[in-house]
Amino acid sequence: MIENPQARLDTLPWPFHTERLTIRRSTVDDLEPMWSYRGLPEISKWTSWRPADQQDWKTYQGDPARMARTLVFEQEGVIAGDLMLMVQDAWAQREATGRARGTQAELGWAVDPAFGGQGLVTEAVRELVRIAFEELGLRRVLASAFADNKRSTRIMERVGMRREAYSVKESFHRDLGWLDGIEYALLADEWRSQA
Repeated sequence: MIENPQARLDTLPWPFHTERLTIRRSTVDDLEPMWSYRGLPEISKWTSWRPADQQDWKTYQGDPARMARTLVFEQEGVIAGDLMLMVQDAWAQREATGRARGTQAELGWAVDPAFGGQGLVTEAVRELVRIAFEELGLRRVLASAFADNKRSTRIMERVGMRREAYSVKESFHRDLGWLDGIEYALLADEWRSQA
């Protein structure tokens, strides 16, 4: 039987704590508080989908596969935002696929604007990177965004990620048309040398 790399999150000692935040696995009870900011146009502008309404949000986000990779970060017991930690296989030649299985993760994030401007997302993503490298033992993390999403780009840079790719007009935005895309990544060895 082939192991589901995402299931490795089930083995971790949740929740994790930073100076100001608690990071934990999301539950169906979190869908309503998450909707309070995920339904805002300024948030969905840069995300991979815009929920049509609260029911659409609950149906799509409540899917077990999505829930398995979604975390929330709380400040004083209130959800301030959410994170994605999607463990994946790295590309490998066929005969070496076993060595690349579950060795990297794609990261993502969103924050409730009421909690913006306090550095909470950066704090949460730093801990997410630490979890990926120290707790899961991954070798690489990556994050991508529309290049015009400067807030996300700054977070990637603040946590020590480096730009690996800049693609011209490769991503189609529902309102803005073809836009440039950007990808940042960080290796575990690079992260350890920054500490």
